Amino acid sequence: MTDHLRVDGHDVAISNPEKPFFPARGLTKGDLVRYYLGVADCALPHLRRRPFHMVRYPNGVDGDFFHQKRVPKHPEFVDEQFVRFPSGHSTVFAVVDNAAALAWVINLGCIELHTWHSRVEDIERPDYMLIDLDPTTDGQWPHVREIALVVRDVLGELELAAYPKTSGATGLHVLTPIEPELAFPDVRRFAKRVAEEVERRIDDQEIATTTWRVADRRGVFVDFGQNARDRTIASAYSVRPTSDARVSAPLAWEEVPGVEPGRFTIETMAARIAERGDLMAGMRREQAALRPLFERLGLDPPK
Repeated sequence: MTDHLRVDGHDVAISNPEKPFFPARGLTKGDLVRYYLGVADCALPHLRRRPFHMVRYPNGVDGDFFHQKRVPKHPEFVDEQFVRFPSGHSTVFAVVDNAAALAWVINLGCIELHTWHSRVEDIERPDYMLIDLDPTTDGQWPHVREIALVVRDVLGELELAAYPKTSGATGLHVLTPIEPELAFPDVRRFAKRVAEEVERRIDDQEIATTTWRVADRRGVFVDFGQNARDRTIASAYSVRPTSDARVSAPLAWEEVPGVEPGRFTIETMAARIAERGDLMAGMRREQAALRPLFERLGLDPPK
């Protein structure tokens, strides 16, 4: 069975819309497509002009999945971007710029929306910095919330905007919009120093750590390494491949001390957006220059 949807003037075929994708919740592939089309106005600003990394779950969350960087044969409303890697290999990524393209990649089984930190106009320079709070063990979510507030304070003292969102899995992301002026290694270097300052202020390795070696970690990892080239995150409003169909949800800072990530799912996000709006709307208007701030963190300025 195939449904044909008319999306922004384009015909998009949705194959097997009744296929179970989240069996524990009774949600189908068609439900996933409807969710994404319902939140497209909020989700697309985080996807447009970015290389899109496909992680495909053709049989839903209980089935096998595979990564696919190279975009398969696609309709004209799906854009593409050639990328060469330091290894010499290259590929062509999809670029999801419109709701029809969004529906098309979801039909391929892309439950999640994984995008680069940079846009195709300047692919070597990210336009946001990320601090990813990643629990090392179960039961560390209260620490994640505590650490997030310290991240906010450190960034605030640097006069940098900070936008929190649940990762949709077990962690929390803090995004800082920046001018696309620095290469990935410089942004990563800056993010590392921010993470180290957060670690210093917490001063408890059972709570927060920047220890790179997984076996040596105990507290929540204050991860700066996601700011490297070709790294992706599940973007805002992305569904995650969890049994309860969780969503990566933008937050207001006043929500962070008591937030529970399980509240945000395919089934609850429409009502949340209706109540709170898009909490990341206008984020790009707060892009800041990092270059003048390196010396304030004791770092050599970028060359």
